[in-house]
Amino acid sequence: MIVWETVIVAFSMFSALPVPQVEWNEKNRRWSLCAFPLVGAVVGLACLGWALFCARLALPAVLRGAGLCLLPVWITGGIHLDGYADTCDALACRGSVEDRQRILKDPHLGAFAAIRLCAWFAADFALWTALPELNAPAALGLFGLSRSLSGLSLTRFRLREGSGLARSFAEAADRTRAGRVLLGMSLGFAALLCASGAWLCVLAAGGVFWYYRRLCEKAFGGLSGDLAGWFLQTAELWMLLALVTGQVLKR
Repeated sequence: MIVWETVIVAFSMFSALPVPQVEWNEKNRRWSLCAFPLVGAVVGLACLGWALFCARLALPAVLRGAGLCLLPVWITGGIHLDGYADTCDALACRGSVEDRQRILKDPHLGAFAAIRLCAWFAADFALWTALPELNAPAALGLFGLSRSLSGLSLTRFRLREGSGLARSFAEAADRTRAGRVLLGMSLGFAALLCASGAWLCVLAAGGVFWYYRRLCEKAFGGLSGDLAGWFLQTAELWMLLALVTGQVLKR
C-alpha cells in the first residue's frame, strides 16, 4: 500500500496525469523521489509510441518532431519548464547571489525567460525532427536518466533556505538510502544508453550535472526546485543533441 501511495505522490507532483488522490504524509513521501524516474519511463514510452505510430503511417518528420517535442510537456504539465524559465531569468542578473535568489522567487515571466523558452522549444523541435530513429533504450534512458540525476541532486546537494516543495520532498526522504537508490537507477539508465550505443548521451548528462552542481553553489548558494527543473530540461536537450549526433555520425 505504501509503495502504491509513493508512486501516486510522485506522479501527482511531477506529472499532469490523472491519478487517484491520496493524502501526502511522511511515509508516502519518504521514497517518492525514487519513483520520480518512473514518470520519465512513462514519458519515454509515450514518445516511443508516437515515433512508432508516425513510422507506421509514414507521417512527415516534422509531425513526428512536433509530437516528440510536445508530449513531455503535456505529460508533465510543464512543471520543469517553469523552473527552467525562472532560472533563466535569474541567471540573466549580474548582481549578487541574493539578487538572483529574489528573481528566482518572482512568479512573473521575464523577458530573458521568454527568449530562452522560445530558443529551447526551437532547438528541441529541430533535434527531434532531425533524429533518424528513436528506439526503446534511448527513449527510456533519456527521460529516466535526467530524472534520476535530478532526484539524486536533491539528496546530495546543499539545499537553499526557502526552496519550497523541493526542500520538503528532500527533507521527507531518507536522503542517504534514497540517494543510493537514485544513484543505482542513474547508473542503470546510463548502462542502458551505453548498451544501445548512445554513450554520448551519458557524457552529455554527466557534463550538465557537473555544471549544475557548480551553478547551484556559486550562483544561487544552494539547490532549489527551480534549479532542479532547469537541470532536467537542459540535460534532456543536450542528451538529445548527443543522440542525434551519434546516430548521424554512424551513417
